[in-house]
Amino acid sequence: MDLQTIKNRFGIIGNSPGLNHALSTATQVANTDLSVLINGESGVGKEVFSQIIHALSPRKHNSFIAVNCGAIPEGTIDSELFGHEKGSFTGAMDSRKGYFETVNGGTIFLDEIGEMPLGTQARLLRVLEAGEYIRVGSSKVQKTDVRVIAATNKELLEYTQTGRFREDLYYRLNTVPIKVPSLRDRKEDILLLFRKFAVDFAERYKTTPVQLDDEAKNVLINYAWPGNVRELKNIAEQISVLSLDKNITATALKKVLPENNYSRLPVLAGGTQTGQTDFSNEREILYKLFFDMKKDVNELKKMFFDLLQNPTVNNHGAMYSADNNFKEINPAALPGNISSSSAHKVILNPNDDIHQHEEIEESLSIVDKEKS
Repeated sequence: MDLQTIKNRFGIIGNSPGLNHALSTATQVANTDLSVLINGESGVGKEVFSQIIHALSPRKHNSFIAVNCGAIPEGTIDSELFGHEKGSFTGAMDSRKGYFETVNGGTIFLDEIGEMPLGTQARLLRVLEAGEYIRVGSSKVQKTDVRVIAATNKELLEYTQTGRFREDLYYRLNTVPIKVPSLRDRKEDILLLFRKFAVDFAERYKTTPVQLDDEAKNVLINYAWPGNVRELKNIAEQISVLSLDKNITATALKKVLPENNYSRLPVLAGGTQTGQTDFSNEREILYKLFFDMKKDVNELKKMFFDLLQNPTVNNHGAMYSADNNFKEINPAALPGNISSSSAHKVILNPNDDIHQHEEIEESLSIVDKEKS
């Protein structure tokens, strides 16, 4: 079966090289029982690829189920996937079959696999390696023959380095990786997709399909599309329903497009463009804040010791003893208006040359205070 036939069958629009490569990989691996990990941003259509793999596999006449691991609470996901026995936990009024039992012989699609708890990951690894699982609250090992297709919009390899995802499970799932390109990497497909959505919504709502002028097409192509195909479909539906004029201009299109600014963090001088909230940008901002704080502290220290060496700069806070050998500086006259209740007076000998200072950390020990 060629790629165009597959696109027509599953309603896939586009001819970009990245999309064609992903489809080719899916068709080649469909006839096997290998585990597949589909990686791509939210809204690119990862579930469609899992359906293609199942429909072209020998399991196509058996069950297929899609499970969103991020939508199931951590306390119940084991029961959902592997089942439970009666009385195994509060509320377990009866025994229940899990997905791996009900879909035996078919395919299970685990979306957002990166959100799966670590305990459930260990159970899943046992299923992948030996085809065995145990119901919650049971001690009986059961067998299952299920093909697992997983999908994620996270970098699971980075998750393994931080302990959020099991490394052995990652390599077991990543037997055949499929990368679904984002819409901004398929600019040549944007207008094709918009035209297809516009015609579909016109038929649904009994109206005339909207048309884009040249400037509106450029706006559509140059938009970042963080929501990918899902966002493009929503925009097409919104325009088809709300636009009285079916000839869409760039001005009218910009009114329905969100502002292309997705960063909540400021941009450093010489930094990257807003829209990238990755860890490197956050780290650079923290470094800059720390450097600024250090600079402020150093300047405050310099002001403090300049004041000690040059009392004439702020002589209204200085007092001299009767013999003029020592000088007291009232802390209230120091920078920052340090209160007398929280600071001690500083005594220094004006005959001594001060070229360096030593920082002594004050002890908070009660015993040392009592001795003093």
